[in-house]
Amino acid sequence: MRSTTFTFLITIGCLLLGSCSIKSHSVNKRKIKKQFEQSQISNDHFTGFALYDMDEKKMVFELNSDKYFTPASNTKLFTFYTCLKMLGDSIPALRYEVHSDSLVFWGTGDPSFLHSDLKGVKGLKFLQRSDKNIYWSTTGYTGGFFGPGWAWDDYNDDYQQELNAFPIEDNEVLLYADSDGNMQVKPNYFKRFLTRDPDFKPTAFKVQRNFLTNQFVYPQTDIPKKFTQLVPWKTSDIITKALLEDTLKKPVYLTQMPMSSKAKVIYNANADSVYRRMLQPSDNFIAGQLLLVCSSVKFNMLNTDSVIAYSKKYFLNDLPDEPQWADGSGLSRYNLFTPRSIVKLLCKISDEMKNDSLLHSLMPIGGVAGTIKNAYKTDKGKPFVWAKTGSLSNNHNQSGYLITRKGKRLAFSFMNNNFTRPAKDIRNEMVRVITWIHEAY
Repeated sequence: MRSTTFTFLITIGCLLLGSCSIKSHSVNKRKIKKQFEQSQISNDHFTGFALYDMDEKKMVFELNSDKYFTPASNTKLFTFYTCLKMLGDSIPALRYEVHSDSLVFWGTGDPSFLHSDLKGVKGLKFLQRSDKNIYWSTTGYTGGFFGPGWAWDDYNDDYQQELNAFPIEDNEVLLYADSDGNMQVKPNYFKRFLTRDPDFKPTAFKVQRNFLTNQFVYPQTDIPKKFTQLVPWKTSDIITKALLEDTLKKPVYLTQMPMSSKAKVIYNANADSVYRRMLQPSDNFIAGQLLLVCSSVKFNMLNTDSVIAYSKKYFLNDLPDEPQWADGSGLSRYNLFTPRSIVKLLCKISDEMKNDSLLHSLMPIGGVAGTIKNAYKTDKGKPFVWAKTGSLSNNHNQSGYLITRKGKRLAFSFMNNNFTRPAKDIRNEMVRVITWIHEAY
C-alpha cells in the first residue's frame, strides 16, 4: 500500500513540475503552432512546414504539409537519394571498348572530370596512357542543353551550365584579370573567342557570351583589379573534342558507334565527395549531371526523364504525395513537392545511409559549412541543424535534420513560396523557428 501511494505521489509531482523524462523529451505541438501564428513574416506568403520525430516515428507538427510548393534546390535531395540507390561508392567516368588499334569510349555524364573542386583525373589518365587511336562516341545523350523549365535568360550565369554527355572542367570558363590588367581565360582554348566590344556597355563590368555561340565580349573600359567571373560555355561535340585534344595532347576522333554489352567502366571520383560538393554549396551542374550518370548506369543512355520516372516508380512510390519532378538541380519551376513528402524522403535517406555522422557531413551544416554556414550559430561549438536550402526568386526553403538540446532527432521541411519581402527576412525567420525548437526541446 505504501509503495503504491509513493509511486502515485511521485507521478503527480512529475506532472506538476514537468520533470518526468517522458515530459521533458516530448515536443509540444501547440507551442510550435504558436510560433507560426504569431509570426508576421510566415503569414504574409505561402508557408508550409512539416516536423517529424525520427525516434518515435511520428509527425509532430504540420502546416500546409500536404500542399505543393516550388522546392528550388531542395530538389537535390531527390537526386541524392536516387544516386544512393543506383550508384556505388565511385562515379563512373566513362565506358570503353578496344577494337584492334582503336579505343572507343562513351561519356557517362560524369561531372567530376577535371572539375575545379573534385578534380577527377582517373578517366583522363586512362585516355592519356592508351597507345590506341582515341574515338569518342557521341551516341547515348538524348536531352537538350537546358533542363525543362529553366530560365533561358540565365544562360550567362555561373549556376546554369549546360548539360551534356561528357562535361569537362565544370562546362564553364573562368575569366580573370592578370597582374598586368589584361583579361585571361581558363581553359585557354577559349581565348580565341574573347574580344573587347566598344558597343558593349553594361551597367557594371562583366563578360557576356553570345547565346548561340562561344563568342565572349567585354567592355572597352579598364578591367577592374582582381576581376573574376565564371561563364558557362556553349557545349557541342566539336567543343568537347577540341578540349579533349587540347588536354590529352593527341587527336580524338568522333564516331557514332553504339555501345555493346562488352563495354568496360573506368571509375573516377569518390561518390561521397561528389555528393558533398552537390549538397553543401548547392552545385546545380553536378546535380543535373548526376541524374544522367544514373541513367547511364541503368539504361546505357543519358536521359533525365527516364531515370526520374524509374526513381518515382521504384524508390519513391511510398511518398505521401507524388513528386512533380522535372530536373536534377531544382532550376526548373516545374518541380513541385509537398513538405510531408520531403520529410518522408529525409527519413528514407537516413535509413539508406545508416550512418548519421556521414550523412550530416555531406549536408550543409549550420554554423560550419555550406549554404547555412552563416545563417545559424552553433550551440557551444556544436552544430544542431543539417539542411538543404532552396532558393529561386520569391521562393526560399530549408529541409533537413535537427537535433534538440535534449537529444531529439527530428526531420523537417520548411517551405516559403510567393513572398515579396527580401529573402533574408525569410531566412532569418526559418533560423529563428528552427533554433527555438532546438533550444526548447
